[in-house]
Amino acid sequence: MINFILLIITSYLLFNVLYIFISAVAGRLGHADDSMVTEGNPLRRIAVLIPAYKEDSVILGSVVANLKQSYPTDWYDLIVIADSFRPETLEQLATYPIKVIPVQFEQSTVQKSITYALNSLPEGLYDIIVISDADNHMAPDFLQRINQAFSEGWRAIQGHRVAKNTNTSVAIFDAMNEEVNNNLFRAGQRALGLSATLIGSGMGFEPAIMKRAMNQIQTVSGYDKELEMLLLVAGIKIGYLHKAFIFDEKVQNIAVFERQRTRWTAAQVYFIKEYFGVGMRQLALGNKHAFNALVKSLLLPRTLLLVSVFLLFLINLVVANPTFIGVSAGLIGLLSFSLAVSIPLYLWRKISIRDFFVLPALIFSMMRSLFKIKQAGKKFLHTPHTETPDKSSIESQVAKQS
Repeated sequence: MINFILLIITSYLLFNVLYIFISAVAGRLGHADDSMVTEGNPLRRIAVLIPAYKEDSVILGSVVANLKQSYPTDWYDLIVIADSFRPETLEQLATYPIKVIPVQFEQSTVQKSITYALNSLPEGLYDIIVISDADNHMAPDFLQRINQAFSEGWRAIQGHRVAKNTNTSVAIFDAMNEEVNNNLFRAGQRALGLSATLIGSGMGFEPAIMKRAMNQIQTVSGYDKELEMLLLVAGIKIGYLHKAFIFDEKVQNIAVFERQRTRWTAAQVYFIKEYFGVGMRQLALGNKHAFNALVKSLLLPRTLLLVSVFLLFLINLVVANPTFIGVSAGLIGLLSFSLAVSIPLYLWRKISIRDFFVLPALIFSMMRSLFKIKQAGKKFLHTPHTETPDKSSIESQVAKQS
Protein backbone atom coordinates (compact mmCIF):
# COMPACT_ATOMS: atom_id res chain seq x y z
CA MET A 1 0.00 0.00 0.00
CA ILE A 2 2.81 2.40 0.92
CA ASN A 3 4.60 1.69 -2.36
CA PHE A 4 1.37 2.33 -4.32
CA ILE A 5 0.87 5.72 -2.62
CA LEU A 6 4.53 6.59 -3.28
CA LEU A 7 4.05 5.61 -6.91
CA ILE A 8 1.09 7.99 -7.30
CA ILE A 9 2.94 10.86 -5.61
CA THR A 10 6.13 10.18 -7.57
CA SER A 11 4.22 10.09 -10.86
CA TYR A 12 2.62 13.48 -10.20
CA LEU A 13 5.93 15.05 -9.17
CA LEU A 14 7.66 13.47 -12.17
CA PHE A 15 5.07 15.09 -14.45
CA ASN A 16 5.78 18.46 -12.79
CA VAL A 17 9.56 18.19 -13.02
CA LEU A 18 9.66 16.88 -16.60
CA TYR A 19 7.33 19.68 -17.78
CA ILE A 20 9.56 22.27 -16.11
CA PHE A 21 12.79 20.67 -17.36
CA ILE A 22 11.61 20.57 -20.99
CA SER A 23 10.34 24.16 -20.78
CA ALA A 24 13.57 25.37 -19.13
CA VAL A 25 15.83 23.84 -21.78
CA ALA A 26 13.55 25.05 -24.59
CA GLY A 27 13.55 28.56 -23.14
CA ARG A 28 17.34 28.67 -23.10
CA LEU A 29 17.84 27.14 -26.56
CA GLY A 30 14.90 28.71 -28.36
CA HIS A 31 14.00 32.31 -29.11
CA ALA A 32 11.09 34.62 -28.42
CA ASP A 33 9.04 36.67 -30.90
CA ASP A 34 11.24 39.79 -30.91
CA SER A 35 12.40 41.35 -34.13
CA MET A 36 14.23 44.54 -35.03
CA VAL A 37 12.11 47.65 -34.64
CA THR A 38 11.99 48.90 -38.23
CA GLU A 39 11.29 52.37 -39.57
CA GLY A 40 8.18 52.89 -41.64
CA ASN A 41 5.87 50.69 -39.56
CA PRO A 42 2.39 52.19 -39.35
CA LEU A 43 1.86 53.87 -35.99
CA ARG A 44 -1.05 52.59 -33.93
CA ARG A 45 -2.84 54.53 -31.25
CA ILE A 46 -2.07 52.89 -27.91
CA ALA A 47 -3.95 53.20 -24.62
CA VAL A 48 -1.82 52.26 -21.61
CA LEU A 49 -4.29 51.32 -18.86
CA ILE A 50 -2.86 51.60 -15.34
CA PRO A 51 -5.25 50.10 -12.76
CA ALA A 52 -4.27 51.48 -9.36
CA TYR A 53 -5.90 50.84 -5.98
CA LYS A 54 -4.77 53.25 -3.23
CA GLU A 55 -1.38 53.58 -4.95
CA ASP A 56 -0.86 57.25 -4.02
CA SER A 57 2.76 56.59 -2.97
CA VAL A 58 3.99 55.25 -6.32
CA ILE A 59 1.67 56.47 -9.06
CA LEU A 60 3.33 59.85 -9.67
CA GLY A 61 6.77 58.28 -10.08
CA SER A 62 5.34 55.70 -12.47
CA VAL A 63 3.59 58.36 -14.56
CA VAL A 64 6.80 60.37 -14.89
CA ALA A 65 8.79 57.26 -15.88
CA ASN A 66 6.18 56.03 -18.36
CA LEU A 67 5.94 59.39 -20.14
CA LYS A 68 9.55 58.88 -21.32
CA GLN A 69 8.59 56.58 -24.18
CA SER A 70 10.39 56.87 -27.51
CA TYR A 71 7.01 56.19 -29.13
CA PRO A 72 5.50 59.46 -30.47
CA THR A 73 3.61 61.21 -27.69
CA ASP A 74 0.61 61.96 -29.93
CA TRP A 75 0.12 58.23 -30.49
CA TYR A 76 -0.25 56.94 -26.93
CA ASP A 77 -2.20 57.87 -23.80
CA LEU A 78 -1.46 56.92 -20.24
CA ILE A 79 -4.79 56.26 -18.54
CA VAL A 80 -4.68 55.91 -14.75
CA ILE A 81 -7.70 54.07 -13.36
CA ALA A 82 -7.62 55.68 -9.92
CA ASP A 83 -9.46 53.54 -7.39
CA SER A 84 -9.85 55.15 -3.93
CA PHE A 85 -7.12 57.78 -4.42
CA ARG A 86 -6.70 60.76 -2.13
CA PRO A 87 -8.02 64.09 -3.55
CA GLU A 88 -4.54 65.64 -3.46
CA THR A 89 -3.14 62.79 -5.55
CA LEU A 90 -5.87 63.30 -8.16
CA GLU A 91 -5.02 67.01 -8.24
CA GLN A 92 -1.35 66.23 -8.86
CA LEU A 93 -2.20 63.70 -11.58
CA ALA A 94 -4.27 66.38 -13.34
CA THR A 95 -1.06 68.39 -13.93
CA TYR A 96 0.40 65.66 -16.21
CA PRO A 97 -0.47 65.01 -19.87
CA ILE A 98 -2.41 61.86 -19.03
CA LYS A 99 -6.01 60.76 -18.60
CA VAL A 100 -7.48 59.79 -15.24
CA ILE A 101 -10.57 57.65 -14.70
CA PRO A 102 -11.60 57.83 -11.01
CA VAL A 103 -13.44 54.70 -9.83
CA GLN A 104 -14.67 53.25 -6.56
CA PHE A 105 -16.22 49.85 -6.07
CA GLU A 106 -17.88 48.13 -3.14
CA GLN A 107 -15.29 45.39 -3.60
CA SER A 108 -12.29 46.57 -5.61
CA THR A 109 -10.46 44.26 -8.03
CA VAL A 110 -8.05 44.84 -10.90
CA GLN A 111 -10.48 43.11 -13.26
CA LYS A 112 -13.29 45.54 -12.38
CA SER A 113 -11.07 48.59 -12.93
CA ILE A 114 -9.80 47.41 -16.32
CA THR A 115 -13.26 46.37 -17.50
CA TYR A 116 -14.76 49.71 -16.44
CA ALA A 117 -12.06 51.59 -18.33
CA LEU A 118 -12.43 49.43 -21.46
CA ASN A 119 -16.18 50.02 -21.50
CA SER A 120 -15.59 53.78 -21.05
CA LEU A 121 -13.18 54.20 -23.97
CA PRO A 122 -14.64 55.48 -27.26
CA GLU A 123 -15.06 52.73 -29.85
CA GLY A 124 -12.33 52.68 -32.49
CA LEU A 125 -10.13 55.32 -30.85
CA TYR A 126 -7.29 52.93 -29.95
CA ASP A 127 -5.62 50.16 -31.92
CA ILE A 128 -3.78 48.53 -28.98
CA ILE A 129 -4.54 48.27 -25.27
CA VAL A 130 -1.50 47.87 -23.00
CA ILE A 131 -1.84 46.95 -19.32
CA SER A 132 0.68 48.27 -16.79
CA ASP A 133 0.57 48.02 -13.00
CA ALA A 134 0.68 51.16 -10.86
CA ASP A 135 4.31 50.47 -9.87
CA ASN A 136 5.48 49.38 -13.35
CA HIS A 137 7.99 51.41 -15.38
CA MET A 138 8.05 50.66 -19.10
CA ALA A 139 11.46 50.72 -20.79
CA PRO A 140 11.65 53.68 -23.22
CA ASP A 141 11.24 51.44 -26.29
CA PHE A 142 8.48 49.27 -24.81
CA LEU A 143 5.60 50.68 -26.84
CA GLN A 144 7.71 50.69 -30.00
CA ARG A 145 8.30 46.97 -29.58
CA ILE A 146 4.61 46.32 -28.90
CA ASN A 147 3.71 48.23 -32.06
CA GLN A 148 6.29 46.22 -34.03
CA ALA A 149 4.71 42.97 -32.83
CA PHE A 150 1.28 44.10 -34.00
CA SER A 151 2.79 45.03 -37.37
CA GLU A 152 3.82 41.38 -37.63
CA GLY A 153 0.30 40.15 -37.05
CA TRP A 154 0.13 39.54 -33.29
CA ARG A 155 -3.20 40.36 -31.63
CA ALA A 156 -2.07 39.54 -28.07
CA ILE A 157 1.48 39.89 -26.78
CA GLN A 158 3.27 39.58 -23.43
CA GLY A 159 6.30 41.73 -22.66
CA HIS A 160 9.25 40.80 -20.44
CA ARG A 161 8.49 41.80 -16.86
CA VAL A 162 11.61 42.04 -14.70
CA ALA A 163 12.46 43.18 -11.19
CA LYS A 164 12.70 46.88 -10.46
CA ASN A 165 14.42 46.20 -7.14
CA THR A 166 16.60 43.65 -5.34
CA ASN A 167 17.06 45.60 -2.12
CA THR A 168 16.12 42.78 0.28
CA SER A 169 16.64 39.02 0.41
CA VAL A 170 12.92 38.48 -0.22
CA ALA A 171 13.04 40.80 -3.25
CA ILE A 172 16.02 38.90 -4.71
CA PHE A 173 14.22 35.55 -4.49
CA ASP A 174 11.04 37.12 -5.87
CA ALA A 175 13.06 38.53 -8.79
CA MET A 176 14.53 35.08 -9.41
CA ASN A 177 11.07 33.54 -9.37
CA GLU A 178 9.91 36.10 -11.94
CA GLU A 179 12.75 35.22 -14.30
CA VAL A 180 12.23 31.48 -13.81
CA ASN A 181 8.61 31.94 -14.86
CA ASN A 182 9.68 34.05 -17.85
CA ASN A 183 11.98 31.30 -19.06
CA LEU A 184 9.59 28.41 -18.39
CA PHE A 185 6.21 29.80 -19.30
CA ARG A 186 6.98 32.48 -21.83
CA ALA A 187 10.28 31.87 -23.65
CA GLY A 188 10.04 28.10 -23.16
CA GLN A 189 6.43 27.87 -24.28
CA ARG A 190 7.09 29.87 -27.44
CA ALA A 191 10.16 27.76 -28.26
CA LEU A 192 7.90 24.69 -28.06
CA GLY A 193 5.36 26.28 -30.40
CA LEU A 194 2.84 26.98 -27.62
CA SER A 195 1.16 30.20 -26.56
CA ALA A 196 2.99 32.34 -23.98
CA THR A 197 1.59 32.71 -20.47
CA LEU A 198 0.11 36.07 -19.45
CA ILE A 199 1.41 37.66 -16.27
CA GLY A 200 -1.02 40.50 -15.47
CA SER A 201 0.97 43.50 -16.73
CA GLY A 202 3.25 44.43 -19.62
CA MET A 203 0.65 42.96 -21.98
CA GLY A 204 -0.72 44.28 -25.27
CA PHE A 205 -4.06 43.37 -26.88
CA GLU A 206 -6.32 44.19 -29.75
CA PRO A 207 -9.06 46.25 -28.01
CA ALA A 208 -12.12 44.34 -29.22
CA ILE A 209 -10.88 40.88 -28.21
CA MET A 210 -9.71 42.10 -24.81
CA LYS A 211 -12.94 43.94 -24.08
CA ARG A 212 -14.98 40.86 -25.03
CA ALA A 213 -12.89 38.61 -22.77
CA MET A 214 -12.72 40.99 -19.79
CA ASN A 215 -16.51 41.35 -19.72
CA GLN A 216 -16.77 37.58 -19.18
CA ILE A 217 -14.37 37.41 -16.21
CA GLN A 218 -15.78 37.05 -12.70
CA THR A 219 -12.74 36.11 -10.63
CA VAL A 220 -11.74 38.15 -7.59
CA SER A 221 -8.00 37.69 -8.21
CA GLY A 222 -5.74 36.30 -10.90
CA TYR A 223 -7.75 37.65 -13.84
CA ASP A 224 -4.78 37.07 -16.18
CA LYS A 225 -5.23 33.25 -16.07
CA GLU A 226 -8.87 33.54 -17.03
CA LEU A 227 -8.12 36.17 -19.70
CA GLU A 228 -5.47 33.89 -21.20
CA MET A 229 -7.84 30.93 -21.41
CA LEU A 230 -10.66 32.98 -22.94
CA LEU A 231 -8.31 34.32 -25.62
CA LEU A 232 -6.97 30.85 -26.41
CA VAL A 233 -10.48 29.38 -26.63
CA ALA A 234 -11.27 32.17 -29.12
CA GLY A 235 -8.24 31.11 -31.19
CA ILE A 236 -6.03 34.08 -30.23
CA LYS A 237 -2.43 32.90 -29.69
CA ILE A 238 -0.21 34.95 -27.36
CA GLY A 239 3.35 35.91 -28.29
CA TYR A 240 6.27 36.90 -26.06
CA LEU A 241 8.74 39.77 -26.46
CA HIS A 242 11.89 39.03 -24.46
CA LYS A 243 13.39 42.45 -25.18
CA ALA A 244 10.29 44.51 -24.39
CA PHE A 245 11.12 45.25 -20.74
CA ILE A 246 8.72 46.48 -18.11
CA PHE A 247 10.11 46.92 -14.58
CA ASP A 248 8.00 45.65 -11.69
CA GLU A 249 8.46 46.11 -7.96
CA LYS A 250 9.26 42.86 -6.13
CA VAL A 251 7.90 42.23 -2.65
CA GLN A 252 10.33 43.26 0.05
CA ASN A 253 9.18 41.41 3.17
CA ILE A 254 7.69 38.05 4.13
CA ALA A 255 4.28 39.40 5.17
CA VAL A 256 3.62 40.90 1.73
CA PHE A 257 5.10 37.79 0.07
CA GLU A 258 2.61 35.58 1.91
CA ARG A 259 -0.29 37.88 1.05
CA GLN A 260 0.64 37.87 -2.63
CA ARG A 261 1.16 34.10 -2.80
CA THR A 262 -2.16 33.51 -1.06
CA ARG A 263 -3.87 35.51 -3.78
CA TRP A 264 -2.01 33.67 -6.55
CA THR A 265 -2.76 30.22 -5.10
CA ALA A 266 -6.45 31.10 -4.68
CA ALA A 267 -6.53 32.21 -8.33
CA GLN A 268 -4.95 28.91 -9.41
CA VAL A 269 -7.48 26.84 -7.45
CA TYR A 270 -10.37 28.91 -8.83
CA PHE A 271 -9.06 28.50 -12.37
CA ILE A 272 -8.79 24.71 -12.10
CA LYS A 273 -12.34 24.44 -10.73
CA GLU A 274 -13.86 26.73 -13.36
CA TYR A 275 -11.85 25.73 -16.42
CA PHE A 276 -10.94 22.06 -16.06
CA GLY A 277 -13.89 21.04 -18.20
CA VAL A 278 -13.19 23.81 -20.70
CA GLY A 279 -9.58 22.69 -21.09
CA MET A 280 -10.57 19.07 -21.64
CA ARG A 281 -13.15 20.05 -24.27
CA GLN A 282 -10.56 22.18 -26.04
CA LEU A 283 -8.24 19.16 -26.14
CA ALA A 284 -10.99 17.20 -27.87
CA LEU A 285 -11.31 20.05 -30.38
CA GLY A 286 -7.56 20.00 -31.06
CA ASN A 287 -6.81 23.33 -29.34
CA LYS A 288 -3.42 22.49 -27.84
CA HIS A 289 -2.86 26.04 -26.60
CA ALA A 290 -6.01 26.12 -24.43
CA PHE A 291 -5.37 22.60 -23.14
CA ASN A 292 -1.80 23.58 -22.26
CA ALA A 293 -3.15 26.50 -20.21
CA LEU A 294 -5.05 23.93 -18.13
CA VAL A 295 -1.97 21.70 -17.82
CA LYS A 296 0.11 24.62 -16.50
CA SER A 297 -2.50 25.29 -13.82
CA LEU A 298 -2.09 21.72 -12.54
CA LEU A 299 1.59 22.28 -11.76
CA LEU A 300 2.66 22.93 -8.19
CA PRO A 301 4.18 26.36 -7.43
CA ARG A 302 7.98 26.03 -7.65
CA THR A 303 8.59 26.54 -3.92
CA LEU A 304 6.10 23.83 -2.99
CA LEU A 305 7.49 21.56 -5.69
CA LEU A 306 11.02 21.89 -4.31
CA VAL A 307 9.78 21.05 -0.81
CA SER A 308 7.75 18.11 -2.15
CA VAL A 309 10.63 16.44 -4.02
CA PHE A 310 12.95 16.80 -1.02
CA LEU A 311 10.31 15.33 1.30
CA LEU A 312 9.74 12.49 -1.14
CA PHE A 313 13.46 11.73 -1.11
CA LEU A 314 13.55 11.67 2.71
CA ILE A 315 10.47 9.42 2.88
CA ASN A 316 12.04 7.03 0.39
CA LEU A 317 15.18 6.87 2.51
CA VAL A 318 13.05 5.76 5.45
CA VAL A 319 11.06 3.26 3.36
CA ALA A 320 14.38 2.07 1.89
CA ASN A 321 13.11 1.38 -1.60
CA PRO A 322 16.19 1.71 -3.89
CA THR A 323 14.11 2.43 -7.02
CA PHE A 324 12.12 5.23 -5.42
CA ILE A 325 15.28 6.65 -3.82
CA GLY A 326 16.95 6.83 -7.23
CA VAL A 327 13.93 8.41 -8.91
CA SER A 328 13.41 11.03 -6.18
CA ALA A 329 17.13 11.92 -6.22
CA GLY A 330 16.87 12.33 -9.99
CA LEU A 331 13.87 14.64 -9.55
CA ILE A 332 15.86 16.84 -7.20
CA GLY A 333 18.70 17.05 -9.71
CA LEU A 334 16.48 17.77 -12.73
CA LEU A 335 14.43 20.39 -10.89
CA SER A 336 17.50 22.13 -9.46
CA PHE A 337 19.11 22.25 -12.90
CA SER A 338 15.92 23.60 -14.51
CA LEU A 339 15.58 26.40 -11.98
CA ALA A 340 19.29 27.26 -12.03
CA VAL A 341 19.52 27.65 -15.83
CA SER A 342 16.36 29.79 -15.85
CA ILE A 343 17.89 32.48 -13.62
CA PRO A 344 19.96 35.12 -15.45
CA LEU A 345 23.54 35.80 -14.45
CA TYR A 346 22.95 39.30 -13.06
CA LEU A 347 20.63 37.86 -10.39
CA TRP A 348 23.11 35.13 -9.42
CA ARG A 349 25.62 37.92 -8.83
CA LYS A 350 23.16 39.64 -6.50
CA ILE A 351 22.67 36.76 -4.09
CA SER A 352 24.83 36.09 -1.04
CA ILE A 353 25.05 33.35 1.60
CA ARG A 354 23.17 35.62 4.00
CA ASP A 355 20.17 35.75 1.64
CA PHE A 356 19.70 31.97 1.87
CA PHE A 357 18.84 32.28 5.56
CA VAL A 358 15.48 33.77 4.56
CA LEU A 359 14.57 30.70 2.46
CA PRO A 360 13.07 28.61 5.33
CA ALA A 361 10.81 31.53 6.27
CA LEU A 362 9.70 31.94 2.65
CA ILE A 363 8.95 28.23 2.34
CA PHE A 364 6.97 28.24 5.59
CA SER A 365 5.12 31.36 4.44
CA MET A 366 4.25 29.72 1.12
CA MET A 367 2.91 26.64 2.88
CA ARG A 368 0.92 28.77 5.32
CA SER A 369 -0.68 30.62 2.39
CA LEU A 370 -2.41 27.35 1.41
CA PHE A 371 -4.61 27.64 4.49
CA LYS A 372 -5.76 31.16 3.57
CA ILE A 373 -6.92 30.64 -0.01
CA LYS A 374 -10.59 30.56 0.99
CA GLN A 375 -10.25 34.12 2.27
CA ALA A 376 -8.49 35.24 -0.92
CA GLY A 377 -11.20 33.68 -3.06
CA LYS A 378 -13.79 36.02 -1.53
CA LYS A 379 -11.81 39.26 -1.08
CA PHE A 380 -9.11 40.83 -3.24
CA LEU A 381 -5.79 40.90 -1.34
CA HIS A 382 -3.99 44.04 -2.42
CA THR A 383 -0.18 44.06 -2.62
CA PRO A 384 1.09 47.45 -1.37
CA HIS A 385 3.97 49.15 -3.21
CA THR A 386 6.66 51.67 -2.31
CA GLU A 387 9.28 53.51 -4.33
CA THR A 388 12.37 51.29 -4.54
CA PRO A 389 15.98 52.47 -4.28
CA ASP A 390 17.96 50.44 -6.81
CA LYS A 391 15.82 50.62 -9.96
CA SER A 392 18.41 52.34 -12.19
CA SER A 393 21.17 49.83 -11.42
CA ILE A 394 18.83 46.91 -12.11
CA GLU A 395 17.77 48.42 -15.43
CA SER A 396 21.37 48.78 -16.59
CA GLN A 397 22.18 45.19 -15.62
CA VAL A 398 19.11 43.84 -17.40
CA ALA A 399 20.01 45.81 -20.52
CA LYS A 400 23.49 44.25 -20.54
CA GLN A 401 22.01 40.76 -20.17
CA SER A 402 19.65 41.27 -23.11
